[in-house]
Amino acid sequence: MVLLYVFGAVALINCVYYILFSKFSFLKSSEKIISEKYPVSLIICAKNEAENLQKHIPLWQEQNYPNYEIILINDASVDETLEIMEAFAENDPRIQIVNVKNNEAFWANKKYALTLGIKRSKNTRLVFTDADCYPASNEWLATMASNFSDEKQLVLGYGAYEKQAGFLNKIIRFETLMTAVQYFSYAKAGNPYMGVGRNLAYTSNLYYENNGFMSHIKIPSGDDDLFVNETATSENTAICIEPEAFTYSLPKKKKKKWLLQKKRHYSTAKLYKPKHRFLLGIYYIFNLLFWLLAPAILFTHFWIFGLGIIFTRILFQYIIIGNAAKKLKEADLVPLIPFYELFLIFTQLSIFISNSGEKNSRWK
Repeated sequence: MVLLYVFGAVALINCVYYILFSKFSFLKSSEKIISEKYPVSLIICAKNEAENLQKHIPLWQEQNYPNYEIILINDASVDETLEIMEAFAENDPRIQIVNVKNNEAFWANKKYALTLGIKRSKNTRLVFTDADCYPASNEWLATMASNFSDEKQLVLGYGAYEKQAGFLNKIIRFETLMTAVQYFSYAKAGNPYMGVGRNLAYTSNLYYENNGFMSHIKIPSGDDDLFVNETATSENTAICIEPEAFTYSLPKKKKKKWLLQKKRHYSTAKLYKPKHRFLLGIYYIFNLLFWLLAPAILFTHFWIFGLGIIFTRILFQYIIIGNAAKKLKEADLVPLIPFYELFLIFTQLSIFISNSGEKNSRWK
């Protein structure tokens, strides 16, 4: 009987989080009427991204926005990244190039490169993406920028991955989906805690008031989530969930490379504000407990009640996460949501364990 009560409490906590996630899941997109389009600086940092830049610079140039510049940052690349940037800049005065060379203090540090790019920009409103990302439409920049206002100085967007065949692709997209569901939901609840650099916007005023990335300049990751965690408030943060404002990039094709990427990203979570670490930790721990206790409860005399608890919890999950998946154009993931969650939970556990005591000082 004690095990049943414990299992019921665990499932209840799970459902409380799903209720929180419903703030995003059932959010209706609002049609924005843009009376004035302020000048915007689009900032992209690239390290050895010659091939991607060749494909994506034209898409950034074709954005349907009347007044914007493109800041291309070459972060000490050893391929033809700089040459490709210069070739496009010759025919487009909107393109400004920042050529970063490695130095001893900030060797291979993306935040240092971004800092130089931000200082080069002439506009207050800044939109960021990565060199390996491309916009869903030519309305991406306008839609992201439309969320800026006198109060809203930080805009969280969705950086998706392309749909491809294979189990790894689905796991990568499911992890991306769940991360977005959480940071969008927390933002709607007035407690924003992170964003992704693949699709992010903020003002230079916010950047300089926060002293840029100085508090975590030596950490290889976190130019996006750590910056948002430090600066975002319920008053200054907006979310942009219109499909035309998504960005897309190619996911990793090898599990090892994806795990290395996730290890680097998860290493920044320990630097979040204590309240965010607590809330995210509780969510993960109780999800893990649910899947550990679910098989055990089915081998007790109260298995029927246990089965009812399992059904209720998974029903919550299907309704709320399923609706969010459809909103973010990830509907093909819905049928196997519990299975993807189970796999991801134990994958994350292995990453957290292996991350203990490891250091990484470069972003690429």
